Amino acid sequence: MRLADSAHTSRPWRIHELTLDFRLEDVWALPTPGGPDDFPRLVQLTAELDPSQSSSSAVRALFAIRWKVGELLGWDGADTGLGSTVPTLRDRLPADLRGAPSGPEFDALPFTPLYLLDREWAAEIANRTMHGVMHLGWVPDEAGGYRGQMAVLVKPNGLLGRGYMAAIKPFRHQVVYPPAIRELGRAWLRTSRT
Repeated sequence: MRLADSAHTSRPWRIHELTLDFRLEDVWALPTPGGPDDFPRLVQLTAELDPSQSSSSAVRALFAIRWKVGELLGWDGADTGLGSTVPTLRDRLPADLRGAPSGPEFDALPFTPLYLLDREWAAEIANRTMHGVMHLGWVPDEAGGYRGQMAVLVKPNGLLGRGYMAAIKPFRHQVVYPPAIRELGRAWLRTSRT
């Protein structure tokens, strides 16, 4: 379920100090009910997600199209990512975050983990269109437990980036995030039983 921006901005997340020049695109509640110590499992499941293996044919098709277009237009080459087009946010990390673990590497998506804390994880991605951050938080729920919350922060790269982000917005909200979040919820339930 999409949440108001304040669900992210009102919390004292460390990511705020690193992304003052980014805009908050989305905030989502994740169907991952758990206890205070379950956050590492959410982080691991998120890093293992592979949209090319999604149960949603629309998600698989959109990602295949995006990767192909990116390849044809040179959006995702080695010279367009972190350290090339944009500096990595690792350069902005204060000493305590620089010394923290970064968290698991992603299996299929081109994100680079930044830091992992007890209730917060951030990873970044960059290409010719934008510099983005996926932020996961572990927040108290209404039932006395916890659940995951995901925020997406973006800094578009010029006119191309602004146009690209505007063009994909309806697809993100209606086609990509809802099934991806449902799949994460199913994976959460499967791993809860083991």
